[in-house]
Order: sequence, then structure tokens, then C-alpha cells
Amino acid sequence: LDLRGIFPPLTTPFSPTQEVDYARLEGNLHRYASIPFRGLVVLGSNGEYPYLAPHERLQMVSCVRRALPRDRLLLAGSGCESTQATIELTVSMAEAGADVALVVTPCYYRGAMTSTALVQHYTEVADASPIPVVLYSVPANTGLDLPLEAVVALAQHPNILGIKDSGGDITRMGLMVHKTRQEDFQVLAGSAGFLLASYALGASGGVCALANVLGAPLCQLDHLCREGRWQEARDLQHRLIEPNVAVTRRFGIPGLKKAMEWFGYYGGPCRAPLAPLSPPQVEELRGTFSTNSWL
Repeated sequence: LDLRGIFPPLTTPFSPTQEVDYARLEGNLHRYASIPFRGLVVLGSNGEYPYLAPHERLQMVSCVRRALPRDRLLLAGSGCESTQATIELTVSMAEAGADVALVVTPCYYRGAMTSTALVQHYTEVADASPIPVVLYSVPANTGLDLPLEAVVALAQHPNILGIKDSGGDITRMGLMVHKTRQEDFQVLAGSAGFLLASYALGASGGVCALANVLGAPLCQLDHLCREGRWQEARDLQHRLIEPNVAVTRRFGIPGLKKAMEWFGYYGGPCRAPLAPLSPPQVEELRGTFSTNSWL
């Protein structure tokens, strides 16, 4: 499977009573259909994955699969804390229509998550999975970086397709590309803030929260990089950095959902205990998009 391109990690729309609003999800998907994404990610960090019940997770995947053209990939988060639970959920995601399983590092017992333990975990998951697996390292949420030597070892597995790396360490990403160059292994940038730098070092694509809001500009950045139009790409990348920080590290998912509403998508509330932005925070967020000429 070719992962080259941009994937938005979809937010999960909730009603005012914090129930999953599948009609609103379908509305967002209809609008995203006009943007040349390579595919969509369901149940990533931005989908409030830890807050969803098992049946909601499967229904999200089924809903997106029904709305998604067959030529676009559906990546679904299926990582759990135990290997057994991860395998069971990965099989269920495949049955619900996922093309690829995105498997986050188990982290609750992070002190015991050595390279050996993680290689064993991912190997067992990949052996049992009916669909290809993409590793997922997101140290901001897990407190755990999937070690480089583990990534290099796992890249040799025939059912492990690549990695989504959200850490932002460009040296590490460059080494991943370099050390796995003999394998059929694709590195995905996990944020819009370092997308151009990742492409310059050989990354295949990006799974970027900001694509929920500015999907077309991110696809344009992808296009410019592939054509070698680096000056235009750099100018566009510069305008994306501050908005990206605002909807990730600065204000998180509540900020991302608020920004979506300014661009015609449904954002809506988050599930508690994630709290909405305060009025001053909303103004700061709006200012970030305005000063970079997006609003």
C-alpha cells in the first residue's frame, strides 16, 4: 500500500450531550471528499480515542468506510495496552472496513516497555493482523518514544507498513528513513509543523491534525514538495507552523474543534474531562489564524 500523501486524523463529533454524532461526522466527510487526501485516520489521538467505548470505535470505522471512496485509505487506531486486546481490536477494525491498523505504543507500564518488549508486542500484533500495521509513536501523549532500534527491527516484518512519528525529532526521522531504506517501509510525519522538513529527508506523507482545518493547503504543500518547488513549499510551510502549534500543543483538541467551525466543518464539544476554550483563548486562537492570513 502506498501511503504517500496527507491524512487528516479525524476528530470525533459529539452532540451537546456528548454522544457521538454520526450525522455530523458524515457532513464533515462529505466536505473532505473534495480535498485530495490520500486517506483518513479514524481513532487517532485527535479522535479522542481513549474516551470512546468499544462499540463507538467500531461504529466510527463503519461510518467512515461507508462514506469513503474505495480509492482512499482508511487507517484505524487499534492500539490497546495489552497485546491480546490490541490483536482483538485490530481484527475487529479490519472487519469494520479498515485498510490499515494504526497501533500506538502501549505505555501504562512505560518503565517496562523496553525495545525487546515493544518488538515482541508489535511482532505478535502484525503476525495476527489481517491488515497491514503502521506503528504509532506519540511521546507527547504516551511519554514513550518507540526506540529507533525497535523501529528498524520491526521494519523488516512483512506486515508492518510504516510508522507515524509525532515526536518532531527530525534527526530521528531522517535516521528512520535512512536505516529502513532497504525495506518496504514508509515514514509518516505526525504533524504539519515539520512536514516540509520530513519530506526533505524522505518521509512518504503526513498525518496532520491541522488537515482537519486546512486540508487543501496541506495537500498543496505535499504537491509542491513532490514537484521540487521548495521555495513555494517553504513559504507555505512557514504560514502553517503557528496555526499548527495552536491546534496541537497550545490548545489541543478543543482548539482544533473550534478552528474547524471557522472553516465550515462541525467541531462541537469534546468529551469531559476535556474542557472548552475560554473566550480569551478563542480570541488568541483566531488571532493565530488571522495573522497567518488564513482568516
